[in-house]
Amino acid sequence: MKRKQRHETRNDPLRRAILRAIAALGIAALAIAPFAGLASAQSLLDKIKNGETVRIGFSNENPWAYPGTNNEPLGFVNAMTIDILKKLGTTKVEPVVTEWGSLIPGLQAGRFDIITGGMYITPERCRNVMFTDPIVTPITALIVPKGNPEGLHSYQNVRDKGLTFVTGSGWSEVSNAQTIGIPDDKVMQVAGAVEVVQAVKAGRAAVGGGDYWTMKRFADEDDSIELADPFTQPVEPPSSALAFLPNQQASVDAFNAVLKDYLGSDEMMKSVGKYGYTKANLPPESHTTAGLCKG
Repeated sequence: MKRKQRHETRNDPLRRAILRAIAALGIAALAIAPFAGLASAQSLLDKIKNGETVRIGFSNENPWAYPGTNNEPLGFVNAMTIDILKKLGTTKVEPVVTEWGSLIPGLQAGRFDIITGGMYITPERCRNVMFTDPIVTPITALIVPKGNPEGLHSYQNVRDKGLTFVTGSGWSEVSNAQTIGIPDDKVMQVAGAVEVVQAVKAGRAAVGGGDYWTMKRFADEDDSIELADPFTQPVEPPSSALAFLPNQQASVDAFNAVLKDYLGSDEMMKSVGKYGYTKANLPPESHTTAGLCKG
């Protein structure tokens, strides 16, 4: 907004000096403004200390993170997050459910404090969020019509047969498809797992890709589809972690300190076992957040 013009006379040097000082302060304030929000942002640890509710953001991705019938946060990533928050001193948690593609924008907009959707650690995402240490290394799967009529057992099969591949928008399967060489016009991106299955069942895509747990759950519940078996992984499986805003280093450090003893413990396995997480899904020692952020 433009400042209102004020009358100034030559015989009022004190007034002119005051106005010049105010103007200078205004310019300085504008220069500082871009950094003010970052510096003054309340940390998650402050919220816990002050007894405030911690908001966790996730999409409806069973068994990673999803809402229950009463909107309670379910899934193995939410279970791990809730356990860690308890150790840090709070049980006050509010779930915020959104589409997968809105998770990082939602975090940046302040809609929630932590992304618990189980995001893979990638260099691109590391430029926008700060990840904890890895918490899970999943494998992927292909979902096909019953009987696997196209005989698909790898991404290379999909590429070589020129078939349409469907997966979730923003999922790592998109980059997997690109790495293997499936043309962009043969990669259909949809909102989530439900839409992936619908596209395969309707014949809009010959095959769908996603994480093993999600694809297996749909295949177990629907006799018209199945997992491609055997299946060759397209690339080395990545690892996932919890995500915070880049200015939340202290909060990430606190989470990582808890993870050192918690990850793989009997307590953790009891919390996540009911969702299909096993010790085979624990991240290998070679997977570090710093290394995965470099690519």
